[in-house]
Amino acid sequence: MNNDETNNFQVVHHAFSPLEAITEAKRCLHCRVPLCVKGCPIGNHIPDFIHELSKGNIGSAMSIINETSNLPAICGRVCPHEKQCQGHCVMNKKGKPIQIGRLEAFIADFDTDMNLTRELLPQKTRGKVAVIGSGPAGLTVAGDLARKGFMVTIYEGQEEPGGVLMYGIPEYRLPKDVVRKEIAKIQALGVDFKLNCLIGRNGMTVDSIFADGYDAIFMGTGTALPQELKGVPGSKLRGVSQSSYLLHNVNAYNEGAMSRDMVPLKAGEKVGVIGGGNVAMDAARTAIRLGADVTVIYRKTQEEMPAIESEYNDAVKEGVKFVWQTNAIEFIGDGNPDKKEERLKEVRLQGPDSEHVEPFDRIFLAIGSRPASRIVSTTNGIDVDDKGYVIVKDRPCGMTTRPGVFAGGDVVHRPQTVVLAMKAAQQVAEGIAQYVDAIKLLQDIGMKVENS
Repeated sequence: MNNDETNNFQVVHHAFSPLEAITEAKRCLHCRVPLCVKGCPIGNHIPDFIHELSKGNIGSAMSIINETSNLPAICGRVCPHEKQCQGHCVMNKKGKPIQIGRLEAFIADFDTDMNLTRELLPQKTRGKVAVIGSGPAGLTVAGDLARKGFMVTIYEGQEEPGGVLMYGIPEYRLPKDVVRKEIAKIQALGVDFKLNCLIGRNGMTVDSIFADGYDAIFMGTGTALPQELKGVPGSKLRGVSQSSYLLHNVNAYNEGAMSRDMVPLKAGEKVGVIGGGNVAMDAARTAIRLGADVTVIYRKTQEEMPAIESEYNDAVKEGVKFVWQTNAIEFIGDGNPDKKEERLKEVRLQGPDSEHVEPFDRIFLAIGSRPASRIVSTTNGIDVDDKGYVIVKDRPCGMTTRPGVFAGGDVVHRPQTVVLAMKAAQQVAEGIAQYVDAIKLLQDIGMKVENS
């Protein structure tokens, strides 16, 4: 990686110093009815941890955060705070809300760097739970259950845990060192990680996990398969690919695991990103950092765009252009028969009033994702809807149509933010605890319980 690109992928928003963090914490009014808590999907006790920080009690602040969150250093960086906690702050009316996310990240980072937290954990005697996938949902379930006295093992298909946190979010938004440190904290709770274990292949199935003596299984496998543009001519041309492919390769490049020429983008190329969500913003801002001329093409208006507003604003500042209410209706190749594969040359765009052809070297799709069927297809009894999303019950929360198998996060609720996946996972963790306690009670009184 050259020096220019190294600088391009440095963190955009820098962390507070201790003095800055405590000074910011002292601004909190500690409201009698804290709207910030209502705005937080996982119900963090925000005024309480900020109050402890304002007194310099960072260990106490961390203990309060640990009551509700397993990934504060990550949430403090990637959550849409302006829509959630920070957006609900009463001081936001004057345009100067408490910087809650940055304070949360500061506390978590300080705790990690100083090795402060020493949690009193119960013995792992309450039950044995397997977690498939180590993204936000899987890590949350594992952390919550470990704190409740369960023996937890995470099965991860990649060579390193973290899921979308490690492979899908750019370095400048979420440094991978931060992810590794948060995962190390989960591991310190007694959670075991089995890497390069892809459930649904090579004889590793839900049934084989149950055969190893697990009481329950949680599927936190996310939505690994990107959506494609169906019915658009030329969508298979070389140069039309998925944003997730770009992001995965660039993260590998930043980690030194891949050479620059393996990244599917060259400096100076004209790039289009189709979509208006956070993945589209990540892809566009990543392409800018690699020296491309980038335009985001979105089928709706700016007001309807689901991306975090701050991500959009940062993209504009960095030079990303936006075209609204426009669809790509045809990808046109270069028509060169001498090449093995015809390459993208132009895109036919249809706007509100007319259509036109515009040259592009590459197009990256960011139009959503869907679950893989690998686990469901190798397991009896797990029902899915017509889109492939797993169907779950309300009681116990998160259990699928197969007893003992639970699911949560994007594989159930469609792609969401990190914190919303965590919220769902917290509720499912409680459902798993209730279920295992119940079957243990039934076994204790002599009744036979099978996961079938």
